[in-house]
Amino acid sequence: MNGNQDDPLPVNFWQDTVDCWRRLPNKTFFFVLLAAWLTLFQFLGNSILGYIHTPSLFLWMREAYRSFGDVPNDDAHGNFIPFLVIGLFWWKRKELLASIFRLWWPGLFILAAAMVLHVLGYVIQQPVVSVVALFTGIYGLMGLAWGPDWLRKCAFPYFLFIFSIPLGARSEFITFPLRQLVTWLVTATAQWILGIDVIRMGTQLIDPTGTYQYDVAAACSGIRSLISIFLLSTCYSFIVFRTAPKRFWMILAAIPFAVLGNYLRLLLIIIAAELGGQEWGSYVHEGCPIHLPFNLPLIGNEIAVVNLLPYVPAFVGVFWVGEWLRKREGLELKES
Repeated sequence: MNGNQDDPLPVNFWQDTVDCWRRLPNKTFFFVLLAAWLTLFQFLGNSILGYIHTPSLFLWMREAYRSFGDVPNDDAHGNFIPFLVIGLFWWKRKELLASIFRLWWPGLFILAAAMVLHVLGYVIQQPVVSVVALFTGIYGLMGLAWGPDWLRKCAFPYFLFIFSIPLGARSEFITFPLRQLVTWLVTATAQWILGIDVIRMGTQLIDPTGTYQYDVAAACSGIRSLISIFLLSTCYSFIVFRTAPKRFWMILAAIPFAVLGNYLRLLLIIIAAELGGQEWGSYVHEGCPIHLPFNLPLIGNEIAVVNLLPYVPAFVGVFWVGEWLRKREGLELKES
């Protein structure tokens, strides 16, 4: 089985990292080209000088990931993807260092395609296109310096950089169907199972007596939980499984479980509103904040309990599917 998940933890993390660095060939060649590539995107990366007056694509990305005040940003996870990818590269270090290293000139074609893509994004003023070009070019540079065997082995986790592409308003094609689906599910459950008379109008849920009314906005579509669970199931599938079908089913499982979690959250809001009116529903909508006597890192002393609900069935469901697939894999191995 490839990878290092069965290896014992190194006694000396720093020494192990230094050893890997020494064994990596063509370092100077790669990092000089990488510095030049990154410099291009620092000084000629962003042609939009309106909202963010900077030619740097990296500063544009930082702004795209930034949350404003109490309003969370659906793209904020982009800040953590590079650290996740680097960590997974280190996890696969032995497999990567066992690659057949060679200068691979076809990597120039990947780099050239990335350059054309960036020029296109720069001309049409679409920095998102340039973000894709940035990561595509780095992939081409790795192929140029270390060969196709390295590219094959690092396809995961490098693939995870797709989560670094900020969608912004472009995510509407995902969020709107999610909003419609969850409101339809909640309405059906409320009317046919719980006996709650609630009317659905598009993405709005309305009580006929006017006691409460909620509009499932884009921020409440579940896109953040969907991305988080999709990222989790992707990492889990590539770390645990080696065959494409099992990875595919693991990744696909993220969608229904993420929808289920958001459905439960919205259903709780409707039940609370039915019992106590708009005020109770709003309290649940805000996440049922609990004030702690101490501060938690990155959270503070307040936890929005209900806002965590969409992740519970999703996490449990993803790991359940993973265990089920692992058991099937074991049975298939025994039968063969």
